[in-house]
Amino acid sequence: MINISETAAEQLKTMLGEQETPGMFLRLGVAAGGCSGFSYAMGFDDNETDKDVYMDVEGLKVVVEKDDLRYLNGLEIDFEESGMTGGFTINNPNATATCGCGSSFRTATDAGKPNAEPC
Repeated sequence: MINISETAAEQLKTMLGEQETPGMFLRLGVAAGGCSGFSYAMGFDDNETDKDVYMDVEGLKVVVEKDDLRYLNGLEIDFEESGMTGGFTINNPNATATCGCGSSFRTATDAGKPNAEPC
């Protein structure tokens, strides 16, 4: 299960509404890399595959590739505004270590492939 706060969901819905391609949804995933071994992937997509799991979270269609669910199950996404900026924050209960910027992680059972470059 993926959890998205109401604030983050509203922000994502606004962003989805600005997309030129109809029928887009939020795709979440994991890629090898980042300082800690895995990087989060979050973006809009309209390409569905048989490897995907579909969820409705806060009125958003959220898609995760089946293989990535083991890393993202229980993931919490929020949106925080700070002064004149803001951004999405991610809390992953599966992460045993994260980098300073919070965009990469590793788990107790898988370290991924960290990059030599800092985030």
